[in-house]
Amino acid sequence: MRDSKVIAPDLLAWYDRHARSLPWRVPPGGPPADPYRVWLSEVMLQQTTVAAVKAYFLRFTSLWPKVQDLAAAEDAQVMAEWAGLGYYARARNLLACARAVTALGGFPDTRQGLAALPGIGPYTSAAIAAIAFNRAETVVDGNVERVVSRLFAVETPLPHSKPELVALADGLTPTARPGDFAQAMMDLGATICTPRKPACGICPLMAVCDARAQGIAADLPRKAPKPPKPERQGVVWLGRQGNALLLERRPDKGLLGGTRAFPSAGWDGRDLPPPGPADWRPIGQVRHVFTHFALDLQVMLGDLTGNPTRGELVPLDRIDRDGLPGLMRKVWDMAQGPLAA
Repeated sequence: MRDSKVIAPDLLAWYDRHARSLPWRVPPGGPPADPYRVWLSEVMLQQTTVAAVKAYFLRFTSLWPKVQDLAAAEDAQVMAEWAGLGYYARARNLLACARAVTALGGFPDTRQGLAALPGIGPYTSAAIAAIAFNRAETVVDGNVERVVSRLFAVETPLPHSKPELVALADGLTPTARPGDFAQAMMDLGATICTPRKPACGICPLMAVCDARAQGIAADLPRKAPKPPKPERQGVVWLGRQGNALLLERRPDKGLLGGTRAFPSAGWDGRDLPPPGPADWRPIGQVRHVFTHFALDLQVMLGDLTGNPTRGELVPLDRIDRDGLPGLMRKVWDMAQGPLAA
């Protein structure tokens, strides 16, 4: 039976030579990682790629070098800096967690203690405990699922195979250098045991990989077919007055929660009227795909003839495109021609 005594030495030796250099990491075998930086990176990496996260991580740690700095930040500034990373509940939980950690005097050093914090689930608590506190916790992300499914030739499709993959990964996790081992498994999945065309010939675990022996590595993990995403429609209003446009702060809870956005309705459970009197006219449509549905949003432009009923007028040259969520960036970009006409 393959276990940590068989897998860990070869994988850690490979990691010592080939570890990715990432701004939130310490070198293999180096000093303990800063739990703040580990936590911040793990929250940012949820549903997001490493390439997309690097710039955000560096900006956040420049603005707020310590968890206490982030805890003292204004909500609106954090939400604006988060814009573009998506899944905005993560940003709200980020602030809540930073404030809880500051109140505690620091991060708990166990998975159980970490899991009690806002926004930290089973994966993130295990990752922080292993990487920052050297706890022998099993860390299973998408990369690790793929590696384990191939090592043991698990044919059960995801997501049904998740419990089996976690149990198998648990048997591989060593008590020595568990943080490095967790990151080694992630790196192996990201650089060699990739979703398509895995580089089995240079894999440090090729001798013990069942999928490679059976010639099915590229076919695993199997995935259950996904149902088509539901379609939604909505409307967004660009209310113009002089050289300014209406922006509003979205409700803290719900889609794009807490972000600044153009007034909209019909797609997010809110059935609202236009944000003020105007000769509203359609200028186009944007399409945006969320995790659970696809959205077609009709864009309406109008010159306000009275006081707006919600939102505030912001001069065009003060609208920060990068501070808008991705959906609203699309609205802003497609409206540039009509706004200039």
